[in-house]
This record gives sequence, structure tokens and C-alpha cells, in this order.
Amino acid sequence: MMEFLSADVRRDPFPLYDRLRSESPVLHDPRTDVWMLFDHEGVRRAMHDAAAFSSEPLTVGRRRPEWFVFFDPPRHTRMRALVSRAFTPRAVSALEPRIRWLSRALLDRSIGRGEMDLAADFSIPLPMLVIAEMLGVPVADRPRFKRWSDAMLRLGHTLFANPEAEEASREYRAITGEMHDYVSRLIDDRGAVPQDDLLTGLVRAEVEGERLTEREILGFVQLLLVTGQETTTNLVNNAILCLLESPDQLARLRARPELLPAAIEEVLRYRSPVQWMFRFARQEVQLHGETIPAGTMVLPMIGSANRDPRVFADAARFDVARDPNPHLAFGHGLHFCIGAALARLEARIALADLLERLHGLELAGAGPWEPRAALHVHGPARLPIRFEPGVRAEAVAA
Repeated sequence: MMEFLSADVRRDPFPLYDRLRSESPVLHDPRTDVWMLFDHEGVRRAMHDAAAFSSEPLTVGRRRPEWFVFFDPPRHTRMRALVSRAFTPRAVSALEPRIRWLSRALLDRSIGRGEMDLAADFSIPLPMLVIAEMLGVPVADRPRFKRWSDAMLRLGHTLFANPEAEEASREYRAITGEMHDYVSRLIDDRGAVPQDDLLTGLVRAEVEGERLTEREILGFVQLLLVTGQETTTNLVNNAILCLLESPDQLARLRARPELLPAAIEEVLRYRSPVQWMFRFARQEVQLHGETIPAGTMVLPMIGSANRDPRVFADAARFDVARDPNPHLAFGHGLHFCIGAALARLEARIALADLLERLHGLELAGAGPWEPRAALHVHGPARLPIRFEPGVRAEAVAA
């Protein structure tokens, strides 16, 4: 298991995935008592078969946040139904003009220099700003949300109990108290004066006479901050890495921009922003000739499943027009990512802007890129790029 946590493997885990998927698609690590699944069939089953694989920890260990990705039915069913009343496809689509404005404004800050850190200057702040606007967070309070988001992201910097994990848990508990007080005030405000934002929708959401509690709304806000930021950030960064590593595909996409949605799906497959998820065996599970004992931790390795040659022809090749593309980057089954449509929309707008406005694009950093700190994600912490200096979008509009 520890081999997967090294910086070299996290940059390029795919050769190791290929070997293990062929030799032992179900692998037990005796040092940690963790079971890992590497093939598409096994990963898909672990995420789909809620009767055999639980999302709630069944063993004693670190307490997990109260986020509904860690719930099983019926609790998960109720919570997702209520959240879905507010977090609708229509609500996501309505964000498109604002996301486009934010994307252009962020690029305007750097485009005249001809260089930028794509992560720090663009792909990290973009989803953070989008989420803040969705919730109706005042501009003056957004630095506070960034601090809270950073604290929650540190929960993913370690996998097992150690002093760093304990410190991250303490910090999370502290900011959760702050966030509860803050979100509670916002909820009171929305109750008195409804707004056209997601928070108002969450407050008003009702299914069969039930509504979300303040604690449940807080949990969803935290989940949205963490997963919404990490997924889009890594999706945009990984897309640029993929395109620069495959100049023929970059040229193909520039010549046929209508391929962008398919290209985004291929990035999701080829460099999945989330490489693995947690599951726990509810019962003894037989899979590929191995017996996974009840109560043990299971890691469906999404990044490996999405390179399975039994499902994807020429799986090691990045193809912006790949079709079909049954990747598992957003999960599968009842826990399919509720924010998938938002991540795809943000990526479509962001990448269209980057490809349209940044010409002569190339990597500027020396040496291998540093992985982001959260262990379950794949993507660079920093991504210095160079390009031909351009003009600000507002100057063109003028």
C-alpha cells in the first residue's frame, strides 16, 4: 500500500496498475489489512453493490465527517433526495454565464505576462469562487471559506492514524464549529429573505414533509467545498497535462473544438481526478477467486479501472474522440457524484477559454511535477505554463 503513496507513483501510477490488474486484480496488503481492487468489473461492483460494500466505516478508526458520501441507505437515500431538490441540472446550467465571467476574469490577471501557475492562478480559485457564488457567500467572507476549505482538504493528506492525522482532525473539528455558526446565520437570513442561490434551495428543499437539518446543510456545504474544488481543479490541470503530452490530440482538438466534451470524458478516464475511494465489506465477498473478509477496508482503484484493456481499446492511449467511454471517474450507482454536471460545466468553460486564449502553450517548470497533497487524488500541486502574451478579455469586449 505504501508504494502507492510515493510521489513518483502518484505522478504515474499506471504502470503499477497495469501489472497488478493483470497479476492480482484483488490484492490484500497484510501490513494495513486493506484490500485493493484494480479491474473495471471489481471496482464497478464495489461502488454499485451497496449490499456487499458499505460507504460507512464498519471498523473502529478515525471518525469521518458527516458527509452523505459516507452514508448508506436509507440515510443516504433521504439526504440525496433532499439535496437533489436544490442541486438540480437547471440550477447548474444557470451558472454558465457567471462561470464564464469568472474564468475570463482569472485569465485576465495573467494573460499579459505570458506565464502563470495554472493551478494557483486559475484552476484552484475558479471552483472555489463558483461554489461561493452558488451559496450566496458575500465577497468579504470568501477568504474565510478558503481557509475552511484548506483545513478540510488536509483530512485527505494522510491515510492512517498518525500525529499529522490527529492534527488535521483537531483542525477540522475547530473549523466545523466556526462553519456551523456562520452557516446557521446564513440559513436564518435565507429563511427571512430568500435569495436565488443554492443555500435558499437547500433550506426550502422538502420531500414527503421532511427537510434538511442545519447539521445536514452544513455537511453538504463542507462536502461541496472539498469535492467540488478538488475534482474541478485536478480535471482542468490534468487536461492541460494530457494535451501537452499528446500534441497530436491538442492539434486535433483545436481543429475540432466540438470534441471538447468527449475530450473532457477522456481526461476523466485517462487521468482520473479521484484515484480511489473507501468502501467497507459488509459481508464476506468472493471476487476473482479471493475472499474479502467482512468488516475490512476496501479501496476500489478507479484510476486502474479506467485503464482496463478489457473495457477500453488501446487503454494507454489518450484519445479526445474516444467513444464509448464507460469510465468510473465519478463513481457508479447510488453514490454517483452529485456534482458531476457542475465539474463538467466548469471544465468545458475553463478549457475552452484556455485553448482559445493561450497560444504556444507549454510547460514551464523544470523537473517532475509535485502531486497534490490529498492522497486519493491525481494532479499537480503547481503547474507553471508559458504561452504567447495575449490581451484581456475585457479589452476585446470594449
